Amino acid sequence: MLVERIVGSLDPGVPARWRLAALLHDGPEYVIGDMISPFKAVIGESYKSVEARILAAIHMRFALPANTPAALTRLVKQADSVAAFIEATRIAGFNVAEAEQFFGRPKVAMRNIEALMAPMDSAHAETLFLARFRELEDEMNSGEN
Repeated sequence: MLVERIVGSLDPGVPARWRLAALLHDGPEYVIGDMISPFKAVIGESYKSVEARILAAIHMRFALPANTPAALTRLVKQADSVAAFIEATRIAGFNVAEAEQFFGRPKVAMRNIEALMAPMDSAHAETLFLARFRELEDEMNSGEN
């Protein structure tokens, strides 16, 4: 959810369908588990191919294009880096200099993320995720964008 909120902060005009894509961007990790980037690099294109196929299937399930526009992909990647910086400094115990070394310094003013950064159990996280999913789905269905 954090990445979707950051995408909205980076570009408030992003339509609901692309914010939904941002919300679902880590969907393949639900299916195959989260792996650290160095391990993904060792596996190489095979891993990226499987991950892309799963993400395309998730998109199709939720009436999104299998492939998102390159501009959105870049925006989600940028938001993911900002989220990694925030998680590193607020959750994982990195100091700012360490986080900057690994993730770069975020170039975005963050608003309304404190609630998303508070520790919560998985049931509460699921409730928040599904509520946000429904908000975006309703926005898409109403034709707001």
